[in-house]
Amino acid sequence: MAMQIRHILVAINDVRRAPRAELRKAAALARAAGASVELFHPITAPDPGGGFPQTVTTAQQRAALAERERHRLEHFAREASLRGVTVTCTAAWDYPPHEAIVRRALKTGADLVIAATRSHRPGARLLLRNTDWELIRHCPVPLLLVKSHRAYDKPLVLAAVDPFHGHARPADLDARLLRSGKALARLLHGSLHVFHAYMPLVSLAPLPVTAAPLVLLPPGAEAARGREVTRAIGQLAASAGVARSRRHVQMGEVVAELGATARGLRAGIVVMGAVSRSALLRLIVGNTAERVLDRLSCDALVVKPRGFRARIPRRAPLLATGPGAAAT
Repeated sequence: MAMQIRHILVAINDVRRAPRAELRKAAALARAAGASVELFHPITAPDPGGGFPQTVTTAQQRAALAERERHRLEHFAREASLRGVTVTCTAAWDYPPHEAIVRRALKTGADLVIAATRSHRPGARLLLRNTDWELIRHCPVPLLLVKSHRAYDKPLVLAAVDPFHGHARPADLDARLLRSGKALARLLHGSLHVFHAYMPLVSLAPLPVTAAPLVLLPPGAEAARGREVTRAIGQLAASAGVARSRRHVQMGEVVAELGATARGLRAGIVVMGAVSRSALLRLIVGNTAERVLDRLSCDALVVKPRGFRARIPRRAPLLATGPGAAAT
């Protein structure tokens, strides 16, 4: 089934200034799909009650703050880019932010979550629980991470696929990526391209002069490997109706090659899959989706495998006593 967008949840961390790029892109998709938009702000400020049992005064303080934040969202909803789009606004006490966003998406039946992503220090994902990294891992519905301020003007949509199922990717993920990419390209009157990168059979890293090669490849082995990969990508792309001129197969490390290809093509959106990993495994092998995001200058649509379940509590904490707004 093709990706259908009926309700879009726009996660807004900072209500002090309008996130115009996210609003403009949500509006473009909503108009094209006939979808509604919800502006959602999770309130993560220290609770007015200071963590003590709730009193009438505390309840009034919480309600007043939520109403103030909702009014700010309503101001955003009056942006010119959203004119004619059905928009609702919600501000709710919930913590941490990524769990709040996922809970709201599940409660409202959102088909797409839109959030901004910001640059991080190298290695920050290993130390901090940044909202965008956690959404990549846990958001069960397609997640559009906005990195670019460029409007969607017949954008090139680049779907990064791996029919060889590297790192134990679920077998149906490539088909979901292509369906999602094709749906976006159709809605935005753009074009769908397919990308795949593969490593050479033998690493080209230099060896000590005294070390003997570990592997001796027969002549033509690397070229045969390239033909095999190209054929597999061709079959997958053909199943989605992607022309030969829109298939991009590169030999090299996927993070660098995908970033370079997206820049060279001036892609508007890169579509990629993400499989949640344990914290330990993520430290060892890293998460390709997160590392790719660091290299991209365009937006990214992150799609989960069929049957993915969010591993977060379905109920929000009774009191949002977190240490202030989290980084996004």
